[in-house]
Amino acid sequence: MTSLFDLSDEVAVVIGAGGVLGGAIADGLAAAGARVAVVDLFAEAGEGRARAITEQGGRAAFFQASATEAGSLRAARLAIETALGPTTVLVNCAGGNDPRVTVSEERGFEDIPLEAWMANYQLNLVGGALLPCQEFGPGMVARGQGSIINIASVSAHLPLSRVVSYSAAKAAVLNLSRFLAREWATRGVRVNTITPGFFPAGQNRKLLFQEDGTPTERTRQIWGHTPMGRFGEAHELVGAAVFLASRRASSFVTGADLRVDGGFLAQTI
Repeated sequence: MTSLFDLSDEVAVVIGAGGVLGGAIADGLAAAGARVAVVDLFAEAGEGRARAITEQGGRAAFFQASATEAGSLRAARLAIETALGPTTVLVNCAGGNDPRVTVSEERGFEDIPLEAWMANYQLNLVGGALLPCQEFGPGMVARGQGSIINIASVSAHLPLSRVVSYSAAKAAVLNLSRFLAREWATRGVRVNTITPGFFPAGQNRKLLFQEDGTPTERTRQIWGHTPMGRFGEAHELVGAAVFLASRRASSFVTGADLRVDGGFLAQTI
């Protein structure tokens, strides 16, 4: 009997797999049997992730691409199809917050330059969902089968202090995902989002910890608002990704947002 979470028939493309969270998801999909295309702009990180997966007995290959450039994504898709087969699972993990759009005591909302806003949108909305869905989605629709997983954020639901542009972009990712879920629901393609809570990674570690490793005031605020009282660990996203990737386990799930946030969005006062 085939396991409910067996992905051995899947070709999973993970864009941004060179990062901490995308890398953990790529590892998890490979461990469940998928052939994984590790896609990243940075070759060293992407090649390292693909190599680590194969050393653990998984099937993976690295493909360099920029998520914000349509031509780059198209070249990657064609190379993936030649090497691994048609894409059946797409996970969009590209994203991050540009320090130029972080509101602080020195920089108010009104001081954020438009070009910085647009750069943040370009990375988190255009590269984080729009262009990859446009490039990989039609093939899934034509074949009548596929799962797209976009990475949202708790800030897509509640705007967080300081990261206003990032919050707005992630809210757009959530809305776009629901639109595509509706559009492609009868054509065999499911589109869902995962909303991570707070997971320390390279881009936010300086906001969360002092140089000596002690927590910042922002970290104490986050822990105080998270019922579990801690940050998430990258491997804790894997179960959500494998569930949504599995055509057996989540065959009637589309337009959903799966929160992996330690209860952050359930907390009030």
